[in-house]
Parts: sequence; C-alpha cells; structure tokens
Amino acid sequence: MSSSTAPRKGSPSPAHPALRWSNWNLLLIVPLVALVTPLYNKEEPRLLGFPLFYWLQFLFIPLGVLCVAVVYHKTRNVGGPVDRDAVDGDAVGGALR
Repeated sequence: MSSSTAPRKGSPSPAHPALRWSNWNLLLIVPLVALVTPLYNKEEPRLLGFPLFYWLQFLFIPLGVLCVAVVYHKTRNVGGPVDRDAVDGDAVGGALR
C-alpha cells in the first residue's frame, strides 16, 4: 500500500467530491422545466413566425447553459480546496511532477 493514498497528517479526511451539497444545486431544477412540454405546447404567441413551442425550446438552451455555469462556479470549491492526490491518486499527479 502506498503512503500517498493515506490522508495526510493535519488535513481532514478527503470526502468524495460528488457527495458535497450546496443550495446552488437547486438552480439545476430550472432547465428541467424544458422537459415538461405540456406546459408550453401551444402555437400562440408567435415570435418571427415560430410557434411558442419552438422558440421557447431555443430559449431554454442558453438558460440551461447559464444555470449549469452558475452552479459550477458557485460550488466548485465548496468545502475548501480539493487534494488532487487524494482524488486522482499518484498515477496521474505523481507522473506530471
């Protein structure tokens, strides 16, 4: 067993990065409205000749990207910096040093 996989002295035990939670994650519910098509399966109002169904789906694309980007930037360092050796192991991090 390699000593580099054990937690370092004085550092908190590494938690799996996918298990952290933030209230910012709730923002990811907004793009899910695009999946509930009966809410906007209508022809009126039209925008540039396109029925509501089509132009609203095109609007959901940048809205979804924006929501994911905000959540990513707000939650990427929740709980402090990530110890790369604890997450990746020495196979990747040690070879590059």
